[in-house]
Amino acid sequence: MKSQPFGKTSDGTPVELYTLTNASGMHAGIMTYGGTVVSLTAPDKSGKFDDIVLGMENVDGYQHITSFFGALIGRYGNRIGHGTFKLEGKTYTLPKNDGDNTLHGGPQGFDKKVWKANVNGSALELTYISKDGEMGFPGTLTAKVVYTLTNANELKIDYTATTDKPTVVNLTNHSYFNLAGAASGTNLEHQVMINADRFTPVDAGLIPTGELKPVKGTPFDFTKATAIGARINQDDQQLKYGKGYDHNWVLNKGNGGMTKAAEVYEPKSGRVMEVFTTEPGLQFYTGNFLDGTVKGKGGVAYPHRAAFCMETQHYPDSPNKPSFPSTELKPGQTYHTTTTYKFSTR
Repeated sequence: MKSQPFGKTSDGTPVELYTLTNASGMHAGIMTYGGTVVSLTAPDKSGKFDDIVLGMENVDGYQHITSFFGALIGRYGNRIGHGTFKLEGKTYTLPKNDGDNTLHGGPQGFDKKVWKANVNGSALELTYISKDGEMGFPGTLTAKVVYTLTNANELKIDYTATTDKPTVVNLTNHSYFNLAGAASGTNLEHQVMINADRFTPVDAGLIPTGELKPVKGTPFDFTKATAIGARINQDDQQLKYGKGYDHNWVLNKGNGGMTKAAEVYEPKSGRVMEVFTTEPGLQFYTGNFLDGTVKGKGGVAYPHRAAFCMETQHYPDSPNKPSFPSTELKPGQTYHTTTTYKFSTR
């Protein structure tokens, strides 16, 4: 692992870029601003390495986007409806940054913070202490996220958090993947399998209705590998709400633990990405709000549906949905989840 300066934030805070390398030559570039995956290289079927995540040229670029490219997301990944929730009888109000909702922890979430880095062997440990009341959330939350690039071509992300007051927490990573290469156009040819028989339908504000709906007979059935573009433009109200796929799938967890959530195959490159997680949900997002106005690494404009995200998580708006798995964390408890992205070819 090597580190290098990667610029400064607008308030002058230095940012470091850490590059993890494994035995087969994969690289993962992770910066302390937002704990962001800036680059990730993987070999195609002929052995050629390409960067397969979208991102920006420098820290300044990341500070001025709202797409969350590669970022660690917190304190609460995904949406909280109406920017408010009740916890142990008290109502908490959060800043809204997505219409009437709070998205990904608010306008100054964990993606906009500089994390403290510690190298532990081949692992990069990032720590951030979120003060009581930050972005409206109760409790001082100490979060630690560990990135490891294994010799089995896996990017493993391990999340832990503790709190001094009851709070809610839902951490994830928001990398935008294009397995053909980050600058190679749209994601529509990628073939996706999601290990889920149900998903959480949403209202017009993309807040779950509370229903766990079977995917069978809908465009949301990815139980068998299907191209992203096969049904994305169908006349379906849920697709219209999300302008494509931007929904949470209820993973088939069995006995829980670390299970396979999804697999993505890109035919031209032969690259395969498998997603394993301890989490109960997966947000599959197809870059519907990218529109070609953002220019990323190398000055390349990222068009509509230039990439996809697979954000492992608890369900959106869980603090307002008692029937959903709880996201509450109490003093004395430790929040702990693990997600692994495994790369191969065929």
